[in-house]
Amino acid sequence: MTKSAPQHRAWWKESSVYQIWPASFKDSNDDGIGDIPGIISKLDYIKNLGIDIVWLCPSYKSPQVDMGYDIADYYTIAEEYGTVADVEKLIQGCHDRGMKFLMDLVVNHTSDQHEWFQQSRSSRDNEFRNWYIWKPARYDEEGNRRPPNNWVSHFQGSAWEWDELTQEYYLHLYATEQPDLNWEHAPVRKAVHEIMRFWLDKGANGFRMDVINFISKDQRFPDGPIKDARTPWQWGDKYYANGPRLHEYLRGLGEILAEYDTFSVGEMPFVKDTEEVLRAVRYDRKEINMIFNFEHVDIDHGVYDKFEPGSWKLTDLKAFFENWQKVMYENDGWNALYWENHDQPRSVDRYTRAGEEDRVVASKMLATVLGLKAGSPFVYQGQEIGMGNVPRGWGMEEYKDIDCLNHWKRLLEHRPNDREAQKIAREEYQKKSRDNGRTPVQWSAAPNGGFTGPNVKPWMSVNPDYARGVNAEAQVNDPNSTYHYWAAVLALRKRYLDIFVYGSYELVDRDSQAIFAYTRQYEDQKALVLANWTGGTLEWDPSSNGVKGVKDVLLNTYDSTRDVQDRFASAQWSLRPYEAVVLLIEA
Repeated sequence: MTKSAPQHRAWWKESSVYQIWPASFKDSNDDGIGDIPGIISKLDYIKNLGIDIVWLCPSYKSPQVDMGYDIADYYTIAEEYGTVADVEKLIQGCHDRGMKFLMDLVVNHTSDQHEWFQQSRSSRDNEFRNWYIWKPARYDEEGNRRPPNNWVSHFQGSAWEWDELTQEYYLHLYATEQPDLNWEHAPVRKAVHEIMRFWLDKGANGFRMDVINFISKDQRFPDGPIKDARTPWQWGDKYYANGPRLHEYLRGLGEILAEYDTFSVGEMPFVKDTEEVLRAVRYDRKEINMIFNFEHVDIDHGVYDKFEPGSWKLTDLKAFFENWQKVMYENDGWNALYWENHDQPRSVDRYTRAGEEDRVVASKMLATVLGLKAGSPFVYQGQEIGMGNVPRGWGMEEYKDIDCLNHWKRLLEHRPNDREAQKIAREEYQKKSRDNGRTPVQWSAAPNGGFTGPNVKPWMSVNPDYARGVNAEAQVNDPNSTYHYWAAVLALRKRYLDIFVYGSYELVDRDSQAIFAYTRQYEDQKALVLANWTGGTLEWDPSSNGVKGVKDVLLNTYDSTRDVQDRFASAQWSLRPYEAVVLLIEA
C-alpha cells in the first residue's frame, strides 16, 4: 500500500467514548435496574474522566430477551429505564458539559414483538410480509421438513424458525425472538432513515451501529461450509456478513450522518479483509467513521466455539494491532480502540494473568497500551476502575446471558453425564461469558456496591470485590487509582494531539512475548509506549531496539514521572511487573 497524504483532521478522531450499559450503570429508584436518571446523576464523574462522548446502549422498549437488542419500538424508551423526556435530559446534560451523545442503532433485526413483525407474520399477503426474511421449507429424502439452509444462530441452534400460521420459516441470526429485517425491501431502509432523523433531531450526535455489516445478505441463501461435523448447523457468515449491497446501504446512512456532522461506529464481525473495511471507513467513502474489529476479542476462542478453551500469544495481539494501525494510517481510515464492551469479559482478567497484588498496575498498563494508539478510545463502564470478571465460585443461577445459558442448556441436553465437558464449559463461562461485562457498576463500598439500595435485590448480583476498593468512590479519592490513571492517559492524548492522534505507528521489539512496545511519530515529535506484559521484572535494552535518547517521561504506571527520570537515562532499563511507561524520545 502506498502512504497516504497527511491525515484528515476531524473532531471525532480526537474524541474518547464512554459506553453505558443502562441496566447495570446506576439505579436511581431502587427497583434493582439501572436507569437513565441514574446515568444523569453520574455525568460529572464521566466528564471528570476526560470523556468527550457518552454512548448509551439500547434503551428502547423491549421484551429484554437479549437485554434490549430485541427492540419492540424505536421511538419509545423501556419503562424500566425511563422516558423519552429522560433521554432528552440526558442529551442536554451531556451537551451542557461539553460532551456529545450516541444512541445505539440496532437495525439488522427487531423484536418479534415489534408491530412490523406482528403484521409480517399475520399472513403471507400482509403489506409488512417483505419487511422480514421468509422462506419455504426444504424437505429431505424421507419427506421431513428442514430449514431453508444450515446456518447456525449466534445463540446456538438453527438460524431459522418455523411459523405454523403462515407455513414458512423466518431468519433470526440471533435469538428466535429477534427476526432479521429484509433490507432488500426499500420501505425498511426508509423506516431506518426516519428512526435516525428522529433521534438526531432530538440532539443525538451519532450512532453505534449493531452488526451493521449483516444488513446485506446473499439472496441465494446457500448452505454454509461444513466446518464442525458434530452439528448440522454451520456458520453462514460468508453469505450474510459484508453482503453484495452493504456499501450501498451504508452510503444511504452516511448521507444522513453527514447532514448532522455525527460520530458513527459500526460493529462488523467476521471481517478481516482490509479492502472491505476500508470501503466502509475510508474518509472519502462517506459511509461510517470507524468499525469495531473482532480479531483481538476472538483471540482466546476455541476452534469451533468461543466457550471451548483457546490459547494465544502476545505476538498474536501485537500483530493484530500493527496490521490495523498501519492499514488505517496509510489509507485514510480510522480505528475504534477497545478492550471491553457489553459483549466481552473484563480486560484485566482476559489479557493479563495479574494476581491480586498486581491488578491495579495491570489495569493501568492496559489503559496505556490501548489509549495511546491511533484511533478513538472506548472506555466501557467499570473499566476505568479496573472491574473484573464474575467470581469463580458463582453458580449457573447467577448467569443471565442468553448466549451462555443456551450453550449450557444444549450441553446438558446432549452430554448430560459428561462431567468433564461441563466443568470445562463452566470455566470458560467465567472467562468469556458476556455476563462478565454486565455486573452492576460498583460505585462505593456500601451494600450492593452503591448501585442500588441496600435492601434491594439487583437484577444481577454485584461482584463482591466492591468492598475491597474496586469501586468508584474509593478510586476518585485515590490519586494513584486506575480511574485517575485513565484520566491521565486521555489527557496525555489531548496534550500531544499531533503525536497520539495523528502520528504514525511503529511496533518495537516485535518478537518479544513479554514486551508490548510501539512508537508514535508526527514529523519530528516522537513518543515510545513501553509495557511489560508479565508479572516479573524485566531488563530491556533501548539501544538495540532503536531508541536513541529520552527527552522526557510523560507517564508511568507506578510512580510520578519525576521519580523515574533517572531510570530511563541508563543503558539498560528495568521494568517492574506490568509496568508501562510513555517517553518522549529523539526522533
